[in-house]
Amino acid sequence: MIAHGRQPPHRLGFFSGDDVSAGGGPAVGAGAGIGAGVSPVVGPVGLMLFTFSMITKKRLLASAALAMLGIWSLSQAAGQGVRAPAAPAPKLGASLDGVAAVETPQPLPALPAAIRARADALFSNADDVGQTRALVVLRDGEPIYERYAAGFGPETKLISWSMAKSITAVLTGFLVADGQLSLDGPAPVAAWQRSGDPRGAITLRNLLHMSSGLEHIENGDPIWQGDTVAMLFGNGAGDMAGFAEAKPAAAQPDEIFNYSSATSVILSDILADTLTPSQNPDARRDAMRDFIGGRLIEPLGMTSLTPEFDAKGTMIGGSIMHATARDYAKFGEFLRNHGVVNGQRLLPETWMKFMLSPSANDAGYGGHIWLNRRRPAGVTPALWPDRGPNDLFACIGHQGQYIIVSPSQRLTIVRLGVTNDDQFPALRRHLADLTAAL
Repeated sequence: MIAHGRQPPHRLGFFSGDDVSAGGGPAVGAGAGIGAGVSPVVGPVGLMLFTFSMITKKRLLASAALAMLGIWSLSQAAGQGVRAPAAPAPKLGASLDGVAAVETPQPLPALPAAIRARADALFSNADDVGQTRALVVLRDGEPIYERYAAGFGPETKLISWSMAKSITAVLTGFLVADGQLSLDGPAPVAAWQRSGDPRGAITLRNLLHMSSGLEHIENGDPIWQGDTVAMLFGNGAGDMAGFAEAKPAAAQPDEIFNYSSATSVILSDILADTLTPSQNPDARRDAMRDFIGGRLIEPLGMTSLTPEFDAKGTMIGGSIMHATARDYAKFGEFLRNHGVVNGQRLLPETWMKFMLSPSANDAGYGGHIWLNRRRPAGVTPALWPDRGPNDLFACIGHQGQYIIVSPSQRLTIVRLGVTNDDQFPALRRHLADLTAAL
C-alpha cells in the first residue's frame, strides 16, 4: 500500500554504526547480488566485488548490507587532515589537476566570527548533528569556507546517496532537450506496453515527480521488508530496473506522491535504452559513462564523479554515486546558474523551471529535487520553509548528504557526513542557521 506523502530521503530507518546509520535518504546501497552471487558494483577506489551465499534468514540480509556499506564508506577516507589546504577550490568548470602543485596557496576570505562559528558548529556539535566529514560553502561560485573531518580531504570521494537522483534528473533533461525523450509522453518501458496495462500511461513527468502510482515501499519495517532493500541487496539486485518495472500499479499516475528510489532506477534504465540498443551490460555501462562524461563531467569539471551500475549495466541512479565535496559543489553551482556553465547554456531553462517547480502532490518536491516549500500536513519537512527563501532548494541524501542552493543569496553549500535519524531535526536547524547567517 502506498502512503500519501512519504518522508524525505533522510527518513530511512536503516543502518547503525560509524558509517551506516538511520538518518539519511532512502537510498540504501549498491546492488549486492545476494541471490545472484556476485555484486557488479564498481567503487571509486577500485573494483569491489562482494560474493554472498544464498541467505535464508532475513536478518542476515540487513547484516550483510551493514557490513558492506561500512567497508565501502570507510574505504573513502584518505588521511588528509582536518581542514582543506589553503588553496581555494577551482572555479566551476575548472579541472582539479594541478591543485596540489600550487606553491603559494591563496587563503580563503576571512569570514565574520559569527558565521565561522555557525559553520564550525557542524563539526564540533557531533553529538547533536552527527559526524560532518566535509563542508564547503561557495558565494558567487567562489569558496568562502572549506573544512574536512580528520581522515577526509579535498580529494576524498564521498557517497552521494539520494543526491544522485538530482543528477539523474539532469541527465534525463539532456535527452529531453535532444528530442530523444518526451517529458509528457508514455515512458518507454517495454514491460508496460501491453494493451490494457495501466502503467502504459506513466510519463517521465510522473516518474520525476515520484507520482507514478507504482506499488513501492521505500522504508520497510523491519528494514528487509522494504522494496528498496530488496532491490539493492535482495532478489532484485541482479536486475534492479527489472525489479522496479515489474511492480504493479497501485494508484493512477499523478494521483499520490510516493518517494521511491526504484523510480530513479527506472529512469536510469530508460536513459541507457535511449543511448544504446544493446542489452550487453558492458555496452550499456560504456554508453552511460560516455554520455555523463561528455555532457556533465567534462563541461563542469566534475572529474571525480563516479556512478555505480548493476549487473545488467543499469546505473543505480537513485542512490549510488561518489564524488569529492568540491565536485558536488560544482553540480550545485550548475543548478544555481540554471544550467549555464562559463556562459554556455548546457540545460534548457525550461527544464530547470520544471525541476524547480512544486509537484502537484507535494509542494516540497520538484523534479527529483527538494524545494523549500511547505509539504502536506503531517509530513516531515525536508528543508526549512518557515525560515529560508522560497527559491532555496537542495539535493538530499541518506545520512545527511546535502547540496543546498540558495540563488537569491548566491550560495551553494555542501555538507557530507553521517547523521542518525534522531539527529536530523538538529542538523536541519544548524544548516538553516548557517544559511541564514550567510
